[in-house]
Amino acid sequence: MTDHKEPIFDVAQLAHVEILTPKLNDTLWFFKELLGLEETERSGKSVYLRAYEDYYHHSLKVTESDQPGLGHVAWRTTSPQALERRVQAIEAVGLGRGWIDGDHGHGRAYQFTTPDGHMMELFWDVEYFQAPETMRTELLNRPQKRPLRGVPVRRIDHVNLLCQNVTPNKQFLMDQLGFRLREHIILNDGSEAGAWLSVSPLVHEVATMRDATGAKGRLHHICYWYGIPQHLSDIADVFSDYGITIEAGPGKHGISQALFMYVFEPGGNRVELFGDAGYLIFDPDWKPITWHESNLAKGIIWFGSPLPAEYFMYGTPPVRKEAQEHAEEELVGAN
Repeated sequence: MTDHKEPIFDVAQLAHVEILTPKLNDTLWFFKELLGLEETERSGKSVYLRAYEDYYHHSLKVTESDQPGLGHVAWRTTSPQALERRVQAIEAVGLGRGWIDGDHGHGRAYQFTTPDGHMMELFWDVEYFQAPETMRTELLNRPQKRPLRGVPVRRIDHVNLLCQNVTPNKQFLMDQLGFRLREHIILNDGSEAGAWLSVSPLVHEVATMRDATGAKGRLHHICYWYGIPQHLSDIADVFSDYGITIEAGPGKHGISQALFMYVFEPGGNRVELFGDAGYLIFDPDWKPITWHESNLAKGIIWFGSPLPAEYFMYGTPPVRKEAQEHAEEELVGAN
């Protein structure tokens, strides 16, 4: 029999993501009026938002800053004891930042970074959204009524992080937090160009992709889920009417099998919208899917138009113009 490493089930789910924006009001307009997110609270330069099927106080924290980018990614653990175990594992590799008392919507949290420098936090105690009378629905397994603004998304789905080197960041997520590798890309030189990981049956709650500019700690995109493919067409029509740049899609990835669309919110961050669930993984002995350069084209685009070159280079915060131009030259040379 093959020896199996005991799985870690201490991280339960993606709880929320904080993004930074230099255009707070415009970013809020995008998420609230077009994607139908609800504002739950404001504090200082931050605004807390949630989709109508997100159960917690917020799934998105938008904070005003000089430039766009990632504030932090927050994960909820499966228990208070699980939180303590993961803290010990993180501290053992020297990536811990320490405890904070908490934030609006959740209790004390432990902050840490990935090897690449992405800020993250873990917590257990959380505040559940309580709908006011006007927002209560008779559909008892939904936190609130479906909003009447824009084409509302249903819940947060995942975050995609750009990394200078994919493998150590992937390994950290697996070894210290218990993520399972679902799919990844191996190039001809043997290096890893991308990895998709999850702690649930979802194909991924986090992805790590190589940053073509060589930068560290940047955000590629956050993603919200519709679950209904038609809604991608509906919101694409709205985006076109209201001046939102659609970078790619609607189309379908081979990796994750997701119906996707990528757009830029007014502050400069990339946002992906999922039209369906892709596929779900229930096999406890799942063998990661490996995409090589020979079949990668179908992995990136199963159907739809090709992704533009900027998809593989643009992230937030933006890099210096010289680094961007150098990455573009290398990408053209590789093709």
